[in-house]
Amino acid sequence: MTIATGSRHSMAYVAETVYGTPPSTPVFKAIRHTGTTLGLSKDSIQSEEIRADRQISDLRHGNKSSSGDVNTELSYGSFDDFLEAGFGGTWTTDVLKAGVLRKSFTIERHFSDIGLYNRFTGSEINTIAISVAPNTMTTCTFGVMAQGMDVSETIITGATYTDPTTVSPFDSFTCTLLEGGVGLGVVTALDINLDNGEENTFVLCSDETLRPSIGRSNVTGSMTVYFEDQVLLEKFINETESSINLTIEDPEGNDYEILLPRIKYNSGQPDVTAEGPITLTMDFQALLDDTTGTNIQITRTAA
Repeated sequence: MTIATGSRHSMAYVAETVYGTPPSTPVFKAIRHTGTTLGLSKDSIQSEEIRADRQISDLRHGNKSSSGDVNTELSYGSFDDFLEAGFGGTWTTDVLKAGVLRKSFTIERHFSDIGLYNRFTGSEINTIAISVAPNTMTTCTFGVMAQGMDVSETIITGATYTDPTTVSPFDSFTCTLLEGGVGLGVVTALDINLDNGEENTFVLCSDETLRPSIGRSNVTGSMTVYFEDQVLLEKFINETESSINLTIEDPEGNDYEILLPRIKYNSGQPDVTAEGPITLTMDFQALLDDTTGTNIQITRTAA
C-alpha cells in the first residue's frame, strides 16, 4: 500500500479566461511552496426533529467551500501572477498597485506517489501575508478562495507543465527598511497583510458557491522594534501619519521595493514580560495615498 507523502507533493496553476473554467490545452506553471491547506470543506445540516428516543434522525452535507493557504518563501518573479491577482492590479513598467481587476486560476495539487490530482477551479487570491523576521527567509502566504474542487487520476487533456523558477528566496539580511523616510535599524519583525474581504455567495437549488463577493483592499500590519526612544511611540500617541518602505534583495541582486506610502499606527505599548530588552509592537493601517494613488505598491527591479 502506498501512502501519500509531502516530499512527493507538487502544485501548479494556470490563469483562467472564463471564471471557473480551465483553458483548453492549459500550460501550467509550477508553484514553489513550503506547505498548503488548500482543500474542500462542507457545512453540515442536522435535523432538529425531536424524538422520544432522543436520537438524531438525519444529517446532510450542506454548502461547499474550497479555500486554504499556499505557504511560500518569497522569491523574485516566482509569484508575480499571484501578487498581481491579490492586489487586483497589473504590473505596469514593473510597478504593481492595488486596483479593482479580478483574476482567477485553476490550481492543481498533485500527489505524485499515489497518482491523484486535486483540481481547484475559480481560484482567487483573497489574502497576502508577507513576513520578515531575523535569521529567516522572507515568507509570503497566499490565501486562496476557489469555486470548487474535483479529484482526478489524469491531467487535463493537452496540459503541459513548466519547471519552477530557480532564483533564490529573499532573506531578512539583505534588505533596507525606511520608516517615514528614515532608516530604522532596531526592527525585530515586520508583517504586512492584504485582505480583499472575499465572501462565498450561495443560492437556492445548488450547494456550489457563485463567484465570491469582494470587499475593500484592506492593508494592515505590525512592526516590532526595540524600545530606544519616544519617536515611534509619539507617532501613535499623536496620530501622526507615516510610511514604511521595505526593499528586499536576493543573492543575484534582484529586488522588490514594498511601499506603504501612508500609514497610521493603532498601537504602541512597551510591555515588560522579562528582564531582557523591551520591544514596542506597532500595529498599523495603510490608507490611500493621493500621490501614488494606492495604499500599497511593489516595484520590481531585475539584476
